[in-house]
Amino acid sequence: MNTHAAAQPSAPNKPPSVLQLAWRQLLRDFRAGELRLMLVAVALAVAAICSVGFFADRLQAGLARDALTLLGGDAVVASDQPLPASFETTAREMGLKTARNVRFPSMARAPDARGGASKLVSVKAVSAGYPLRGTLGVSDSATGPVREQTTGPAPGTVWVDASVLDALAVQVGDPLLLGDATLRIAQVLRVEPDRDAGFMSFAPRVLLAEADLAATGLVQPASRVNWRLAVIPTDTSRRAAAQAAVRGYVAWVDATVERERLRGTRVESIDNARPEMRQTLDRAGQFLQLVAVLAALLAAVAVGIAARGFAARHLDACAMLRVLGLPQRRIAAIYGLELGLVGVAASALGVLIGLAVHQVFVVLLAGLVEANLPAPSVWPGVFGLAVGMVLVAAFGLPPVLQLAQVPPLRVIRRDLGELRTASLAVLLAGLAGYAALLMVVAQDPKLGAIAVGGFAAAWAVFAGAAWLAVQALRRAVPEVGAPRWLTLATRSLSARPALAVLQVSALALGLMALMLLVLLRTDLISSWRAATPADAPNRFVINILPEQGQAFRQSLATAGVARYDWYPMIRGRLLAVNGREVGPSSYPDARAQRLVEREFNLSHSAALPGHNAVVAGQWTADEADGLSVEEGLAKTLGLQLGDQLRFDIAGTPIEGRISSLRKVDWGSMRVNFFVMFSRSAMPDLPATYIAALRAPATPGFDAALAHDYPNITNVDVSAQIGQVQRVLDQVIQAVEFLFGFTLCAGLLVLFAAVSATREARAREFALLRAMGASSALLRQVQRAELLGVGALAGALASAAALAVGWALAREVFGFQWNPPLWVPLFGSAAGALLAQGAGWWSLREVLRRPVSETLRQATS
Repeated sequence: MNTHAAAQPSAPNKPPSVLQLAWRQLLRDFRAGELRLMLVAVALAVAAICSVGFFADRLQAGLARDALTLLGGDAVVASDQPLPASFETTAREMGLKTARNVRFPSMARAPDARGGASKLVSVKAVSAGYPLRGTLGVSDSATGPVREQTTGPAPGTVWVDASVLDALAVQVGDPLLLGDATLRIAQVLRVEPDRDAGFMSFAPRVLLAEADLAATGLVQPASRVNWRLAVIPTDTSRRAAAQAAVRGYVAWVDATVERERLRGTRVESIDNARPEMRQTLDRAGQFLQLVAVLAALLAAVAVGIAARGFAARHLDACAMLRVLGLPQRRIAAIYGLELGLVGVAASALGVLIGLAVHQVFVVLLAGLVEANLPAPSVWPGVFGLAVGMVLVAAFGLPPVLQLAQVPPLRVIRRDLGELRTASLAVLLAGLAGYAALLMVVAQDPKLGAIAVGGFAAAWAVFAGAAWLAVQALRRAVPEVGAPRWLTLATRSLSARPALAVLQVSALALGLMALMLLVLLRTDLISSWRAATPADAPNRFVINILPEQGQAFRQSLATAGVARYDWYPMIRGRLLAVNGREVGPSSYPDARAQRLVEREFNLSHSAALPGHNAVVAGQWTADEADGLSVEEGLAKTLGLQLGDQLRFDIAGTPIEGRISSLRKVDWGSMRVNFFVMFSRSAMPDLPATYIAALRAPATPGFDAALAHDYPNITNVDVSAQIGQVQRVLDQVIQAVEFLFGFTLCAGLLVLFAAVSATREARAREFALLRAMGASSALLRQVQRAELLGVGALAGALASAAALAVGWALAREVFGFQWNPPLWVPLFGSAAGALLAQGAGWWSLREVLRRPVSETLRQATS
């Protein structure tokens, strides 16, 4: 037996580490429900940010992966006029392969033996060597196996989308009439690597050989045609040299375009190409980012209120720890580490929720984005964790760290050691850091500045207005003569003005975010889904040749179409204003640059169009050099009455003086033009005609027009609008799905704001019940307080939401802001009802406590 070992004194127990104490404290507080509100608020904010971040990250990665295939080459020269032969010659001299294609809309028609049906199609004529990137996929039927092809259709044949077969009741092997040519349908086109985004190409594709294009007779001087020349390196074994060859060619094209002033010609490459998919999703993406920013802002309010309530409930426990000798530094470390663990857990939970939610976006937007997007990177998750931790540090730590400063004397004097407002330096540092992160979330400087700045300004206004309201309330309700419940409610609010200001401000911020998103969503969707007039034209017929005009109008009269728009259409490019040549470099505004780069659709008429209104100047019939300009175009390009404009029309310079400005309703579904000459005839200029009409219900009307005038393009607008609306339905579903995050965050703020006064109300009600107040009277007092605070918060939130919404609609989303007049009244009512509901749920147990227990808690 080892007596020496037995005689050794036992080692003293090692005190638990700060981490162990923080972990135990975290478990106790979480089981008691002290931290659930904060955890949910942080998780919601991180989930909203990460869901948008993961989706954007995957979309960006997919676009980068497929950019060259979608583009059709390593670089593409696109133009609205035939490209000079030197462009292709120089490319080959620089060691590049080339392939050409021409794209335009037209009408395809079945043979009379097959019924003679017609269909608007998107024609694409390709040269030998197409496609340079990717492969084509074809099949012998709409459902047959897909075969890969590295070359386009043979001369005399076409490949068509399956929908062309259905629409025209034809099959593979049948003839297809395209303009003046008759071509044989050889294959069903299933895969086209460089096709435009599906929702931008409303018409199905007809692919033919470039050698057959001239025979169709569809390309006319004023036709809307896009010529494209794609290039790739011939030798890809040396990657650096291949990339240098492409960059050298792009630089040569840019210099040639600038030197020879080839307007309407541009180079698309992986660095500047932007698929139409991104353009259509931009506005929805901005709204999703706004939702994420607002959810994060509301979470900050909820975290701040929850942290302050958490700290207030731990004041007595920390005072006892001080009495027992625990140093301030150790107390601060325990509670700081506990809050850090909550931040890590909540942020990690938010990242996981965001990862799941972003997959819902992919499903909701199926068809707009490819389902086989690359896996998301870790960066959105890392950024979400950073946002969560900054949120906890900026708004949760300041009140919690004050627990270390509670004096030991509080155990006998509870009026000591109350929480103070954070120092200005700490507050500003936290706000600045969080605001910077939210600006990154917004991705749009204007959106971020308006949302974050608007909330900061609104908070200051709400606090000031609430303070003034409390002071006015004290004077407005007399001690004698007013109902007892009203007197008690007003005195209760005025006795704790700081809590009243906090409650009103927090409620108003939550309501403001909810109202802002509801109003913006309504107007945004309305602008997307602008309803067309009941008698609006549903057919736009273009490319009508002048010599066909009389016969075409007679055909309309025979079919019973009496009312329709009929205007000449001339393609022209703006060259100079008041003798000074203009180009994209002449304007800083991006829209102005695009406008002067493109060709305009011009027209002429001695009479002012009935659906236009002159807002400045005067329309004079048959004025020799008179021009009428749309007011929006004039504003964008800085044009004024009396300015002299020079246009290039098919190589002929034509000048005119602005004699009037017109207001044009672009949503009227009528024929409209940016610029019109006020002349009845301009016979020396190449022109085609455009007609806008409402097609009669007569079967075969479209087919008859296509049969008699094979060169025209008959656009069925109703079908296009229907497809747009289906796309928008998908986008709206995604927007409304994420809107739920902000709704939850707003309700959290309401709950936290009402709960912030729970302990103060408990002490107050304890004294009132001890003095004989009935439960019914206290319920009336509580109801009056909540309804009054909620109504005030709702009114303030309505005013702020209207102001911030106007700024966002005007500066970010680009639509007219038309909020309903009943918004302030609705906001007050909604605020009162929501505050009452949240108060009932949060404060119901205060009135249910036994009187003795309430008195003990109030005096302990």
